[in-house]
Amino acid sequence: MEQRAFTRISPDAMLDEAGFLRAFDRYRDRILQVAAKVYASRRMEAYILRANDF
Repeated sequence: MEQRAFTRISPDAMLDEAGFLRAFDRYRDRILQVAAKVYASRRMEAYILRANDF
């Protein structure tokens, strides 16, 4: 995930590793939903979730 994607789903998150991990844990279900949607719509070797995906 891009840093901007984390700040979009969790604007109050600290911008360090621990803050990103907390945001991921807190919004895991939403992140997985977006990831599934992105995966279904674009077939690529690697995927990066971007802010505009949220």
